[in-house]
Amino acid sequence: MNPLWLILAVAYLLGSIPFGLLIVKAQGGPDVRTTGSGNIGAANVARSAGAIAGVLTLLFDVGKGYLAVWIAGRWTGGSVRWMMAAAVAAVVGHVFPVWLRFRGGKGVATGLGVFLPICPEAVAAAAALWLIMVGFWRYSSLGSIVAAAALPVFVYVFYAPGHAPPTYVSLGTILISLLVLVKHRGNMERLVAGKEGRLRWRR
Repeated sequence: MNPLWLILAVAYLLGSIPFGLLIVKAQGGPDVRTTGSGNIGAANVARSAGAIAGVLTLLFDVGKGYLAVWIAGRWTGGSVRWMMAAAVAAVVGHVFPVWLRFRGGKGVATGLGVFLPICPEAVAAAAALWLIMVGFWRYSSLGSIVAAAALPVFVYVFYAPGHAPPTYVSLGTILISLLVLVKHRGNMERLVAGKEGRLRWRR
């Protein structure tokens, strides 16, 4: 077996660590999957366990995505092809974690984290867009949907200004974006129906 394929396994396992669930339990809280939207991501953790728990979840989810791709880069001498493969594997791990019977989060924070070593400018643009959307409308899901949809464009523009990114970078970015959008289809339906909950912090 080619040891490079272990990169995908390591990236998947890192991505599958359910930090939101672990952080709330460490604080003595309930299983976050039984509260709010039932999601293990930062927004639902913040609603269920407070802002500090939400911020910690965000940082750890971003961090595990970054670490998965960083390890791939170190292992392969900076091969962007393998870094992109690790990025996809880490997001798949977060969305379909083996520890939670393949029912995980929506991949937003981990999706941003995996692109930090690949195209930090695209991450900054997507994060700014998320902040603008949430700042105006206070829908975390709307910000995530818009940022995920825009991410392939940002990567295309910023990865190699004046040149198109390698095909595997574009395809990997589109795959991650589509995965995040598919996981948000319930939110899209509630937004259209006017039933989506606005972002509020629990004290």
